[in-house]
Amino acid sequence: MNDIAAARSDLSNRLARLALYRWWRRSVVGRVDHEAVIERIVEESGWSPRYAFMTMMSAGIAVLGLLLSSPAVVIGAMLISPLMNPILGFGFSLALFDFRELRRSLKALALGAVAAVAFTAMIVTISPLQAPTAEIVARTRPNLFDLAVALFAALAGSFAIIRGRGETIVGVAIATALMPPLAVVGYGIATRNVPVGTGAFALFITNFVTIALSATAMARFYGFGHHLSRRQSWMQTIVLLLVFVTMAIPLGISLNRIGREAVAVSQARSLLTARFSDEARVTQLDLDFAAQPLVVRAVVITPRGKMQKTPMIQAALVQALDRPVRLDLDQILLEPGAGALEAQREELRQAGETPSPETQRMTSLAKMIALVTGVAADDVTIDRDHRRATASAAALPGATVATYRTLEARAAAETEGWSVVILPPQGPLPEIAFADNVDTLDDTARAAVATSVWAARRWNIPALGVPGLPESDATATPSLTQRRALAIATLIRAQGVTAVPAPPAGQRFSLATSVTAAAQ
Repeated sequence: MNDIAAARSDLSNRLARLALYRWWRRSVVGRVDHEAVIERIVEESGWSPRYAFMTMMSAGIAVLGLLLSSPAVVIGAMLISPLMNPILGFGFSLALFDFRELRRSLKALALGAVAAVAFTAMIVTISPLQAPTAEIVARTRPNLFDLAVALFAALAGSFAIIRGRGETIVGVAIATALMPPLAVVGYGIATRNVPVGTGAFALFITNFVTIALSATAMARFYGFGHHLSRRQSWMQTIVLLLVFVTMAIPLGISLNRIGREAVAVSQARSLLTARFSDEARVTQLDLDFAAQPLVVRAVVITPRGKMQKTPMIQAALVQALDRPVRLDLDQILLEPGAGALEAQREELRQAGETPSPETQRMTSLAKMIALVTGVAADDVTIDRDHRRATASAAALPGATVATYRTLEARAAAETEGWSVVILPPQGPLPEIAFADNVDTLDDTARAAVATSVWAARRWNIPALGVPGLPESDATATPSLTQRRALAIATLIRAQGVTAVPAPPAGQRFSLATSVTAAAQ
């Protein structure tokens, strides 16, 4: 009896699978014109002059949108990008085991990617705007969410291609995950920024593999390659799953790290806000997670009576973040009566008094500094007793560290009797160039060194790294690179900042910030 029951159960399962197979063949596979889809994909997935031109134009628009930090311009690049065609050709050739088409599509994609990167690198090289923007930084740290975006985009795009609907949206969906990272790779090469370039390239590879393999899965679901053997089908399925799992693990780790860093920044800001009074303001907060121990740099504007001791706050941060912390805290102290300008104006308005010339002068000063720094006038701190004005500058498009130093000098020149302090946003320091076979600093190089020292003081960084600087200044026969580094280090030290060795950077020197002094 047991054998009969088992046989009936097996027969029932086979009939159910057969019915499901027939439904799949009739309702899913039968509604697709496979020959027309393959013909269209093969026709558009190879290399052609039109493909090369549209790829380069799309890359050019994308990199300009990234440099301008304009999402609308980046979307415009996505609309004309033809990268979807070779990717779909690659994915469908995997489903069909058509290695000739696979090589053809991969060649077109590789040539298009190289052309896009070279074109964007050329644009960035000749562009006066080279400062990293939020749009650029957002594409340098791939995580599990990026994998999900590419997966959903690929599934939607493949469905539209197979069913012959919404071809325009396919280009948008695929390009969303590919062209901007390629443009950032070109930016990284042009600016010699290895972390940015490698991060964007990792995002490009992740999205490309995800899109191609998702297209393969959709092609198999709609019956492309159904003539393959069961062994080939299972091999494809296993390989697809393994690849997705392999990519998901490091991307998941990256997402977890980004989440933990965001939580740490939030905890540090909350602790500083709680330790100081409501009258204080945290104007700058930066956590260097790559440093050991974790370095927390903060600038707090607070009334003198609410001043806090740095060691106590550092101990509280260690406890809150549950890891070793070194705190670099710069407290800008305000004397009694040096509150916000808006509060002073409101008091005068309520009293019905005419503002004094000094109050009018402070108001004009705040407006002038706000104009040059790109912030609101109420965000400019005026210390009336010490005649000092402080503002944390906004990230201005294309502005370099030298730009902010120039703005501070101009503001100070227009405010006789007042000192002006502008805190620039974190960014790359200026390069220091030498003429061929020369180890002395000209006026341009000295200005670049002075700008780097100015930025280090504004960022509360006690040391600057000099590429090529020997460990000992008493080197017997220093090379040209070492002599140049020693000349830079001498000038830095003369201005009261420590100079330390940094990795070599060839014939041009780009000072790297390096915190070596004890916490304040």
